[in-house]
Amino acid sequence: MKIYQVDAFAQNLFEGNPAGVCILDDPIPEEIMQKIAMEMNLSETAFLLKRGSGYSLRWFTPETEVDLCGHATLASAHVLWEEGYIKQDEEAVFYTKSGVLKAYKQGEYINLDFPLEVAEPVDPPESLIKALGVPFLFAGKNRMDYLIEVESERVVRELEPDFELLKQIQARGIIVTGASNNPEYDFVSRFFAPAIGINEDPVTGSAHCCLGPYWSCKLKKNRLKAYQASKRGGILKLQIEGDRVHIGGKAVTFFKGEVSI
Repeated sequence: MKIYQVDAFAQNLFEGNPAGVCILDDPIPEEIMQKIAMEMNLSETAFLLKRGSGYSLRWFTPETEVDLCGHATLASAHVLWEEGYIKQDEEAVFYTKSGVLKAYKQGEYINLDFPLEVAEPVDPPESLIKALGVPFLFAGKNRMDYLIEVESERVVRELEPDFELLKQIQARGIIVTGASNNPEYDFVSRFFAPAIGINEDPVTGSAHCCLGPYWSCKLKKNRLKAYQASKRGGILKLQIEGDRVHIGGKAVTFFKGEVSI
């Protein structure tokens, strides 16, 4: 099996979010996919298998399979184009647990066509309030994550969560966001998911399925530019169209090789 490591939502190597991409010639057992993901030890490893005019796509953290992952989808599309699996002007089509997802090229950017995952207002659990330890301007939840808005970019950047408490919360992850101080960006965010083995994810495409509609409604605009303020950092361009969000980013291949089992 061919395997790649790609920095997604990255302008240069060693930025953005690294993802594993494994191209399968034949189906392999789920437990082997999980072991490969554990061996790669990245926030997600994607597994692709040719299916009709597209590819079956599954995502695994080192601990579990997830229903939706943006950066590993972007990395997968990047590999398919870069390695000649599909033509440069061809759309990448993926069959996933979150339905049919598509990616297309637009200049230097790869755009992901993803579903909106709107967060409905909720009363946050006390454990979440205690774990973050800062005032909330908004608390919401969708089928996967909590969304928390705080008062400033500084609060987002300086946040030091209690990961043991966060691990106990019934959600894939916790998105913390605030308005950007930099006029180049509309908002900043960080993403914490200790419950699935990732204390902090460097750049989380799928979180922007929630952040996109939230900030679009708040700022009254359909085109947004976001910065995920992790240690590695990453830039995302967003466009809201109906019940879809187009998430744009760049990708750079770090290495490629073969897996022998």
